Amino acid sequence: MNIYTKNIPIRATYDVIVLGSGSAGAVAALAAARNGARTLLLERLPFVGGTSTAVLDTFYGFYTPGTKSIKVVGGIADDVMTRLKGYAALLERPNTHGAGTGVTYHPEYLKVVWESLLAEAGVDILLNAWVQDVLTEGDRPDTLVTATKMGLAGFRAKFFVDASGDADLCHFAGIPYELAGDIDPAQTLTTTFKLCNVDVVRRKTVGKAEFHALMAEAAESGQYQLPRKEGSDHITPVDHMTATIMTRLPSFRRDGDRVVNATDPDLLSSAEIEGRRQAIEYIRFLRDKVPGYEKAQLSTFGAQIGVRETRRVYGEYRINREDVLTARKFDDQIALCGAPIEDHHGGADTAWAYLPDGDCCGIPLGTLIPKDSRNVIVAGRCFSATHDAHASIRSMAQCMAQGQAAGTVATMASKSGRPAQELPFAAVRDQLLDDGAILQMP
Repeated sequence: MNIYTKNIPIRATYDVIVLGSGSAGAVAALAAARNGARTLLLERLPFVGGTSTAVLDTFYGFYTPGTKSIKVVGGIADDVMTRLKGYAALLERPNTHGAGTGVTYHPEYLKVVWESLLAEAGVDILLNAWVQDVLTEGDRPDTLVTATKMGLAGFRAKFFVDASGDADLCHFAGIPYELAGDIDPAQTLTTTFKLCNVDVVRRKTVGKAEFHALMAEAAESGQYQLPRKEGSDHITPVDHMTATIMTRLPSFRRDGDRVVNATDPDLLSSAEIEGRRQAIEYIRFLRDKVPGYEKAQLSTFGAQIGVRETRRVYGEYRINREDVLTARKFDDQIALCGAPIEDHHGGADTAWAYLPDGDCCGIPLGTLIPKDSRNVIVAGRCFSATHDAHASIRSMAQCMAQGQAAGTVATMASKSGRPAQELPFAAVRDQLLDDGAILQMP
């Protein structure tokens, strides 16, 4: 606990506080509120959605890849899709690398979808709020100290959901985690960008292999600085606009025995700047070399750089590569994942490893429960997994499914006064099923 935050006035008390409003956190808050908990959602950005609205425009993981596309995520995630359809703001498309059908959406509409669903559920939302510290009562987190435009403010809860992506709550509360880059190399960072005035018909005349060959040839010519040689672009719900996953920046470095990764403000600041420089170079390549992009113009950069992994908690269970690639099932699984291991390692390519065709691994509840914690559960990319397993299960559809489980558990725990570990899993399972979650392969 920071000595400067010991006497922070408590602004409000809740049953459940969710930190982070990305695809995991927004759904966790919805699940908690819909199940009867007085819920607060804290977000450091000026809008809800996290990576889903600040960086990306596609939900992966809803469907299995392979010869048969099977829908494996439901529940609250379906409500989000329904609202987006009402705005004519989404489409389904095959993934460039065979990761299954992606659900591509308009991020600006998604902001409104998230916020309207949360408002209807009765969730209190505080934007532009950065957590600075966690105050404890005995061995339990009790109060989150946030930095706001009016100064520091404290928010107290019975139970907390850490959906910050970076495990910020766990970090300040002293809950153990693995720092990405310490054991295995951490996945790289990506600055996304969108281009308008694209002749999509002409662009489609160039297949994936030829597109990657053009990128590699341009890089090898020395005329273009393109660190990634197999980046991708895709159509969007906006006519003549494409979105990209192309840039590649290192996400960690070693300073002696110490690992510095994308939780470090200096590393993150330099990456944000370098990412936009790289993006301009990729745009130059696209306009010069790829049919359909001759008259394209930059529309937007992502509002922040895309971060794939920083901190991963040590949970009651730690899912691993073998669990994923053998499509292992668990007695306490709260979600399914068929997405391949997609490791954006350093270098020019991306490493892929696929599950058995048409199958899924289970995501056990134990991966969301930090070891020895009493009133904290996590959801999203800070869940308990090895580097390889994380590279599959971090897909946003799986984050939404984790969020529904986390919010449900948080409400049950806050009402009963019992830690998540002591809740009967049958009750958790039944509530998730009642709320439309998919827990078993059809």
